[in-house]
Amino acid sequence: MTSTFAGIEIGKRGVNAHHQALLTTGHNIDNASTEGYSRQRVEMSAFEPIYLPGLNREETPGQIGQGVVIDRIERIRDKLLDQRIIASASSEGYWDAREKYLDDIQKMYNEPYDISVRGRMDAFWSAWEELSKHPAETAHRGAVTERGRTLMDTVHERFTGLKALQNQAEQDIQLTLARVNDLSKQIAALNGEIRKIQAQGDNPNDLFDRRDLLVDRLSSLVDVTVDNRDPDEFMLHTAGYVLVQGEIGRTFDVERNIETEGYSRITWKDTGSEVHFQNGYLASLVEIRDVTIEQEIQSIDSMAMNFINLVNEAHRPGYGLNGRTGLDFFVERPFTTNVNGNFDRGGAGAYDSSYIFSITGANVLEARAQVGLAGEITLSGSGGAVTVPYYPTDTVAEVVQRINNSGAEVTARLDREGRLSLKAGTALDRSNPDFVIRHIEDSGRFLEGYSGILNESGPLGAYDWGGPNAVESLAVGAMNYSVAPAAHPSGWIEVNPVLLSDPSSVASGYGENGRPANPGNGDAALAISSIRYDRVMVGQNATFDDYYADVVGRMGILAEQSKIRLETEQKVMKDLMDKRQEISGVNIDEELAQMIKYQHGYAAAARFITTINTMLDTIINRMGV
Repeated sequence: MTSTFAGIEIGKRGVNAHHQALLTTGHNIDNASTEGYSRQRVEMSAFEPIYLPGLNREETPGQIGQGVVIDRIERIRDKLLDQRIIASASSEGYWDAREKYLDDIQKMYNEPYDISVRGRMDAFWSAWEELSKHPAETAHRGAVTERGRTLMDTVHERFTGLKALQNQAEQDIQLTLARVNDLSKQIAALNGEIRKIQAQGDNPNDLFDRRDLLVDRLSSLVDVTVDNRDPDEFMLHTAGYVLVQGEIGRTFDVERNIETEGYSRITWKDTGSEVHFQNGYLASLVEIRDVTIEQEIQSIDSMAMNFINLVNEAHRPGYGLNGRTGLDFFVERPFTTNVNGNFDRGGAGAYDSSYIFSITGANVLEARAQVGLAGEITLSGSGGAVTVPYYPTDTVAEVVQRINNSGAEVTARLDREGRLSLKAGTALDRSNPDFVIRHIEDSGRFLEGYSGILNESGPLGAYDWGGPNAVESLAVGAMNYSVAPAAHPSGWIEVNPVLLSDPSSVASGYGENGRPANPGNGDAALAISSIRYDRVMVGQNATFDDYYADVVGRMGILAEQSKIRLETEQKVMKDLMDKRQEISGVNIDEELAQMIKYQHGYAAAARFITTINTMLDTIINRMGV
């Protein structure tokens, strides 16, 4: 039969259970404003009843209950919703970083017109146009040099600003990487604590909340996926590899990359292999530094390099007011001092490459003339060799345009004398240098005999930068080539100091039959001012104005796209977080209702104990002889 004091035990269990439920409710209320906290609920069930075997069973209508017991304190959480939030946090982090940096770049281009690069360039062209009208006056020459210097100062400022942003992104990458390493270590440490508590049969709900909060923060920085297949070993994956496995938290390191001007590449610290993130704040920073800002720097470099090359090309044969000729208007800095462009790229102490920027053919061509030849030109491109076919009915202009539209990193144009000029552009692959022609080959005779660039057709006569003295493959008359410039010409180009000190040396006219130009000849100045309208851009078949407008317009579109995508991701993230808050968040009104319920339960259980105590007192103290 049951114990006389079974009722006391039942009441005690009820008091304890409702007391624990009240404590849990108070814990929820206290953490209503705690970030990442999930409300908890006490799950109660009837305690195991007493089974009465034998003859006593006939005297009992059923099992005798023994009160209530707490099964567990459950954390209210939707795991599928958590996975969606983790995925969305990575996208939001990616567009957050991108929007910030693109907004800074856009602000650089949104200068007042009169102090912008385009405004300064217009003033420069206007100065040359005025000089062509008044070639005998020194004052207009001084205006040309001063406006040239002002233009270069503006270009320098643009380059410096972009480079500063690139350096800022590098610092941001290293700081973000340190946060990722710290978060992975914290998550691994929590896994150890959680495992110990679970081994004792408890639910470490607050530690679960803390770990989930850290995972949410980590997912905004890098793209992570959670693996809960093994309940005893919580795992995180990123970039295709395990980041956290139980109590082991892997970390990342940075190494200087010579191919990217010393900017860091991210590697696994334990293996040294490079890491490529697909999403998140860190992936966006790497893309901004290595692609977005780098392309902007290459754009300003391309414009600057082509600008000084064309101005110098037109200025060099001209004559100044003092009779001087052969002067460059802008100072060019070659990448190598070797006249053949030879360079020790591998660092082995011997020349192994040829750094040539432009090659001009020996023959004068007519743009509208049909070439009367068939073949295939092979040029270097971003993804490998680019082939450009030509046919007998093609005109010279059509072949030139086909080269420029081929996607090759070499462009073509006819100079002012009608000779074919091939120039290198910027390289998409950062392991290749900018403004270096890497390969020129022609299966026919367009580049060989017709334009006079190559000495021989076919593979044996190809020009290739992968060796010293590559210029020996050029035709004898095509030895008019220029060595590749030093890196980032937009950061160092300057007006020739000779012209600054003596503006009368600025060329305004061309001579004839070997005789100097007369003081009233403004042909050279007019030729330079007309460059403004020529379709001459390296890498683009456009004018300088069109090229700069395209750069500004492209940046505006990218900035607008990033802003829209960020707003979209933020709205999606807000909806998901609101849904999580509805499920896991603490509702004060609901908690107060629960508190009242548990309070009444506690009072009832206490009253039950009092009643049982009174009954026992009657039996023990008041019944007798």
